[in-house]
Amino acid sequence: MSARTTGVTVRVPAKVNVQLAVGAARPDGFHDLANVFLAVSLFDEVTATPADTLTVTCEGPDADQVPLDRTNLAARAAEILAARHGIEPAVHLHIAKNIPVAGGMAGGSADGAGALLACDTLWGLDTPRAELLDICAELGSDVPFSLVGGAALGTGRGELLTPVAAGAFHWVFAVADGGLSTPAVFREFDRLTAAAPVPAPEASPALLAALASGDPDALGATLANDLQAAALSLRPQLARTLAAGVDGGALAALVSGSGPTTAFLVADQESAEKVAAALEASGTCRATRVASSPAPGATILPS
Repeated sequence: MSARTTGVTVRVPAKVNVQLAVGAARPDGFHDLANVFLAVSLFDEVTATPADTLTVTCEGPDADQVPLDRTNLAARAAEILAARHGIEPAVHLHIAKNIPVAGGMAGGSADGAGALLACDTLWGLDTPRAELLDICAELGSDVPFSLVGGAALGTGRGELLTPVAAGAFHWVFAVADGGLSTPAVFREFDRLTAAAPVPAPEASPALLAALASGDPDALGATLANDLQAAALSLRPQLARTLAAGVDGGALAALVSGSGPTTAFLVADQESAEKVAAALEASGTCRATRVASSPAPGATILPS
């Protein structure tokens, strides 16, 4: 075990849920999920450098919305890892933010996974992968996938991962004004589904086959998000964004996770540019981002 004296930078991806099947609320307040994660090529970078005490800084779009205290998942990751190894979390974490904030693309979870790997490397801990994933699950339901990347089925509350096959796909993401609280969206889901039993969540065999095939038309026909109705209930104007993307040439559209970012599956890179232009011209979103998938999970960058 040898600690580094220079910084360690980890690049970590955003995600889109190509299927998000949600079960009824559990006694612990969580919901069982069948969550088909796909990592996309929008990345945050988390740099860990030696410091006298734990501090967090952030730059990039919407950096002013990122908490810099101990509620930040990057800070919590450093604290939990240090506690497990009986050391002080003496580190400065700098987040170069490129993933939309509070947008349903797991940006905060990505930062937690990135900080965990960066600190483990900086401190020379060589923590086993299984233990890193255990810490990720303690941090949040989406954090394990941020470490793993690629494509995976998440069960339990999303933290139990099984890798799945995925071909190459192209996406456009429309960034909304403001964020949506994930707990608030789940509460609205509970309200909207209170009148009837909620079936147990299951991954769609047709969707998994389409994902593996790399056929965008087949995947577009099977995209599904059980939280979409709740997100649209809380933010009705997102329906206009979804319609604008489809009118602009997207093969399919859905709310990304708990929203309010909306995701548009397109045929190829040229189509992505056209759909992005149409969305920006529509005035229904704040910005657009073009990405491809699958993308690798948390990766240490050369120093």
